[in-house]
Amino acid sequence: MVEEMRAAHGITVSHQAVRQWALKFGRSTANQLRRRAPRRGDKWHLDEVVLTIAGKRHYLWRAVDRDGFLLDALVQSRRGAKAAKHIVMKLLKGSRYAAD
Repeated sequence: MVEEMRAAHGITVSHQAVRQWALKFGRSTANQLRRRAPRRGDKWHLDEVVLTIAGKRHYLWRAVDRDGFLLDALVQSRRGAKAAKHIVMKLLKGSRYAAD
């Protein structure tokens, strides 16, 4: 689609030009996006889904805040309190809340 738009307007861009743009603007754009990232909500929901991967049971743990922002996702082959605690501790490590 992009190539069709460029061709319609007579624009040609080399791979080297795209590389130079990425080097010049990539870091500043990434920093701006990071600053705009939504803050984590103070209430989280932890969801567990059973998956079958290569014939074996795995558990997908998803943590979302109350706004639906995905905080973390983790696939494990084991299920239980230890697995749940692992993802909660991982979430707390990257948050402004202290782990108990």
